Amino acid sequence: MAIPAKLTRCSGMVMLCLFLELLLAASARNILYSVPEETDKGSFVGNIAKDLGLEPQELAERGVRIVSRGRTQLFSLNPRSGSLVTAGRIDREELCAQSSRCLVSFNILVEDEMKLFPIEVEIIDINDNTPQFQFEELEFKMNEITTPGTRIPLPFGKDLDVGMNSLQSYQLSYNPHFSLDVQHGPDGPQHPEMVLQSPLDREEEAVHHLVLTASDGGSPVHSGTVRIRVQVVDVNDNPPAFTQAEYQTSVPENVPLGTQLLMVNATDPDEGANGEVTYSFHNIDHKVAQVFQLDSYTGEISNKEPLDFEEYKIYPMEIQAQDGAGLMARAKVLIKVLDVNDNAPEVSITSVTTAVPENFPPGTIIALINVHDQDSGENGHITCSIPENLPFKLEKLVDNYYRLVTERTLDRELTSEYNITVTATDQGNPTLSTQTHVLLLVTDINDNPPLFYQDSYSIYIPENNPRGASIFSVRAQDIDSNENAQITYSLVEDIIQGAPLSSYLSINSDTGVIYTLRSFDYEQFQNLQLRVTAQDSGNPPLSSNVSLSLFILDQNDNTPEILYPVLPTDGSTGIELAPRSAEPGYLVTKVVAVDRDSGQNAWLSYRLLKASEPGLFSVGLHTGEVRTARALLDRDALKQSLVVAVQDHGQPLLSATVTLTIAVADSIPDILADLSSISTIANPEDSDLTLYLVVAVATVSCVFLAFVTVLLALRLRRWHSTRLLQAAGSGLEGMPASHFVGIEGVRAFLQTYSHEVSLTTDSRKSHLIFPQPNYADTLISQESCEKKDFLSVPQSLLEDKKETFSQVIL
Repeated sequence: MAIPAKLTRCSGMVMLCLFLELLLAASARNILYSVPEETDKGSFVGNIAKDLGLEPQELAERGVRIVSRGRTQLFSLNPRSGSLVTAGRIDREELCAQSSRCLVSFNILVEDEMKLFPIEVEIIDINDNTPQFQFEELEFKMNEITTPGTRIPLPFGKDLDVGMNSLQSYQLSYNPHFSLDVQHGPDGPQHPEMVLQSPLDREEEAVHHLVLTASDGGSPVHSGTVRIRVQVVDVNDNPPAFTQAEYQTSVPENVPLGTQLLMVNATDPDEGANGEVTYSFHNIDHKVAQVFQLDSYTGEISNKEPLDFEEYKIYPMEIQAQDGAGLMARAKVLIKVLDVNDNAPEVSITSVTTAVPENFPPGTIIALINVHDQDSGENGHITCSIPENLPFKLEKLVDNYYRLVTERTLDRELTSEYNITVTATDQGNPTLSTQTHVLLLVTDINDNPPLFYQDSYSIYIPENNPRGASIFSVRAQDIDSNENAQITYSLVEDIIQGAPLSSYLSINSDTGVIYTLRSFDYEQFQNLQLRVTAQDSGNPPLSSNVSLSLFILDQNDNTPEILYPVLPTDGSTGIELAPRSAEPGYLVTKVVAVDRDSGQNAWLSYRLLKASEPGLFSVGLHTGEVRTARALLDRDALKQSLVVAVQDHGQPLLSATVTLTIAVADSIPDILADLSSISTIANPEDSDLTLYLVVAVATVSCVFLAFVTVLLALRLRRWHSTRLLQAAGSGLEGMPASHFVGIEGVRAFLQTYSHEVSLTTDSRKSHLIFPQPNYADTLISQESCEKKDFLSVPQSLLEDKKETFSQVIL
């Protein structure tokens, strides 16, 4: 008979179902089958697939298997038919001895759902055992004066079968002096007794031979016999008598071998041989007889084999006392075995998961565990535990089953492997325990992005770096494992001065090494801001960014650039004017230069490299101002030639030179006269050209004087005068204003100091230099050049120049 259970399927793979339903075995009846004993291997027991609500092919797919505790596997599953079949020969008597009903219990485990279904199979007895007596022949001695009606207990027959197949009846062979009477005891077995029907006469027949037959109720009927020999003896009127009708004792199961457990005592008041009492076992199971030893003279009972509470809790036996004349008495002996905690709990792992992802929710089933203790009472009461510091817990199920589940979400980065110790402890004294280990691997998921070692990085490289050189290396770490920790580096695309970032830099995707793709110029830009992305290879991929600041360090790669004086484009040399009346320290002109480098590389110094008249002029070391070093003398030449060198402070030092021509005269006519004496006219056209130049100079001077007069009259602010000078000298638009740039980048606008009229010594190639601003400082920034700001003119210089141009006009 099979009772199918309603099952709920769980759709998972080898990894366990996340939310396991409560096991139905606690509330549903067991599935019950029956099978006769001694059937052949593979005999059909029941359709387990049908009763579980499964198809036969699903047994293997869903991991359906038999789990049993501590015994040979008696049954197996046929995966093709879905049937429960016998795994071998089954002997009911070996399994259940004399129990009226023999049930074999085990569980069916549905692996993918981690569900247990209790199964019971009743082993049906067949008549495969013959009734047997302990002895093949018995001998009794009876006194000839024994009165009729005396009862002589006969030995019990034993039949290992049960029910109708067990021992059912006794028969005694015919004898006119004896008959058989069978008594039914309160505990069930039949007690055969031989009853004396008529007086015995030793002289008539000294020995009587009888046969006692025991028969079962099986089909066919089996029987066993014992031969009985009754010897008739002379008169003995006092049988032995035990001091107690029943002897009882309790001994622990671990009592040493040979220990005296009990002593029976019977007395006989007769004398001589009639009073000598001997003891023997009567109606005792052959297994019990193998465990105990009886001293036939003292009545002392001892153990010759170890006692086992798990096998026998009580050893029943009957002791017979017989005197020399053959009179007998019997007493019942019960030896109770006390359980001691001599069996450690047994722990078996029914099902286990060896690996679980770290993102599985709490309650995930890791293992199904069964515990068992062969002891009884407190000695067999088991508690199962695991260490408290683990993210797992044990949940009690039915039939001493536990399930090991996760108590919280696991984190592989904290612990990648757990060796879970499961301890089963009984309640005996002393307690015994057994440990087993469950090894669980926590598999990785991509739950951690790569992280850089710093929040940001600063990189410093000199300008003019070689292309393709590595300049820096970034590195990120991902605490995940395998492909989830494989990091790829990339640059976040950006536009730098109209060009993509990828045209400036590249990064090795595997190592994070950054390379330059072009040579950087500090004068073009001083820094770059970029971001590097580190991305793992997980699914989905995770990434993080880090900021990099790339600073370009200036190198001394620019020669100082002279802004003033500006050399004419036709190759001639401009002339500066110095009046002969100039006092020492008179500002003749100023050399203005700028260096596109920065810092120390842009610090400029001026020095007089060469002079046609040594000692006449000096050059300011930091200002570049050309001043008279002494008063001009009549003997000083009209034309003075100076070579001024401008040098920066970089490493290596870079420099530039400019040649200045200074005309020494008090007025332009004097210059022209002196120049005429110096210069030789090559043809008549040169004279006309000089005249045109003189007229042009005079006209320009008049216009300039008019503007100066208006400016002085209106007393406008300095910026008005700057705008008017811009309109008057349109040739100044190409001249950038300079400013001083120190280490700290401080800027100071330069101011004009003079306006000069210069002529070349060669009147045919004369070049008119319109009034231009000179600079009081040494550096001009690129920014100010782009803005094309004009410089203001000090009033004192305007007044000096007014007098000069008045003389020219006159």
